[in-house]
Amino acid sequence: MKTLRNLLLFLLLSPLLAMARDNRENDHAQWNAEIAAFQAGDQAHPPAAGAVLFIGSSSIRKWASLATDFPGVRTINRGFGGSEIDDATFFADRIVRPYHPRAIVIYAGDNDLQDGDSPTHVRDDFAAFVRKMRSFDPGVPIAFIAIKPSVARQGLLPKIREANALVRTYAATQPGVAYLDVFTPMLGKDGQPQSPWFIADGLHMNRRGYALWVELVKPWLDATLR
Repeated sequence: MKTLRNLLLFLLLSPLLAMARDNRENDHAQWNAEIAAFQAGDQAHPPAAGAVLFIGSSSIRKWASLATDFPGVRTINRGFGGSEIDDATFFADRIVRPYHPRAIVIYAGDNDLQDGDSPTHVRDDFAAFVRKMRSFDPGVPIAFIAIKPSVARQGLLPKIREANALVRTYAATQPGVAYLDVFTPMLGKDGQPQSPWFIADGLHMNRRGYALWVELVKPWLDATLR
């Protein structure tokens, strides 16, 4: 009987616990030092206006070849590892507005899901990011790189699929907003994440993974910057 009561209590509380995680307050302050370092670097070596801004989590931060992967395109890398979509929005006045970017590419979302955000929350946070960017420049093109299917977070695959589908649908309703599907080609024939794209931790990408991303981002950049 006690076991049954505990099971019923768990079933009653589970939706409330999920909602509490989904509505948690993100600790943006943890990134203050990294954002300050970006600003110090900008003061010492101001980035050229009209560059393409890449912003987001560690998949952007670790994109070491970004500056040479798109010949003829000036890029700015503002990835800070472990961050979520709403971190990029929160710090946009400091690491987006000053650059007057010609286009913006964002990768984030898997940390959000890992930390308990729902797929709907991810979509809504991306919509808030778009609104913030458009408050600086109403016409700036924005691309969302789909949440990747990593080996380390294989358990999140259903939520990743749902979040990507929601973002794709939202982007289709917004002029100048694109969804870049890196998710599908990174899956194997069995529909599961594949290790060849990743370093040993199964989460961060190797050069092969980034080469695939370049193939998928470049056509959008070429068309956007034409």
